[in-house]
Amino acid sequence: MRMIAENVSRTFFRKTGEANYFFAVHPVTLELDEGSVTVLTGRSGSGKTTLLNLLSGLLPPTEGRVLLGDTDLYALPDSALSLLRSEKIGVIPQGRSAVDTRTVRENILLPALLYGKKPPEEEADRWMEELGIASLRDARPKELSGGELRRMAIARALSAGPEVLFADEPTGDLDDVNTARVLEIFRAFAHEKSKAVFIVTHDSEAVKIADRTLRMDAGTVL
Repeated sequence: MRMIAENVSRTFFRKTGEANYFFAVHPVTLELDEGSVTVLTGRSGSGKTTLLNLLSGLLPPTEGRVLLGDTDLYALPDSALSLLRSEKIGVIPQGRSAVDTRTVRENILLPALLYGKKPPEEEADRWMEELGIASLRDARPKELSGGELRRMAIARALSAGPEVLFADEPTGDLDDVNTARVLEIFRAFAHEKSKAVFIVTHDSEAVKIADRTLRMDAGTVL
């Protein structure tokens, strides 16, 4: 399923002596095509995560619109947008996103349970195996390393079978072996399953699997 951002921007208020607004993301139009990996690079603070949040339905744009197929994400009421995200959009956040009172496997299945849907147990088991964390299925998040937590978050996003997958610095806590494994999984997820994958990263290895590479500087996509 194709995602299209049409003239999307985001401004924030900042008081600097005189109250004003600044562009975190300058107006941008781009498409995320099914079967394709798009990699966005750029310095910290350049607006990459803000753009990812705009595209993934987590942050409404100041102007413009985001279409998933024929659906305008931000024209939906909050409840409908939340449901659409759970069914069609996967997000691997940069920060920690585990629920400490749940096991690894329960964390992976949690999004489906929250919406009263049948949990994707076979997919969860498959991705835990693929990502090398199957032996940790009954562990609690506090027992995991940063890299294991990151792979758990990746398994959670993939298990839901999203049409569009967003990954914010997905290899930041991973060693070389697991970085290569995760990037190959993303490539295969896009190419073999005809999904759109959007990766925000500083990791030059990610560029090697990209079908398209973009760069962001001071809120502008280049």
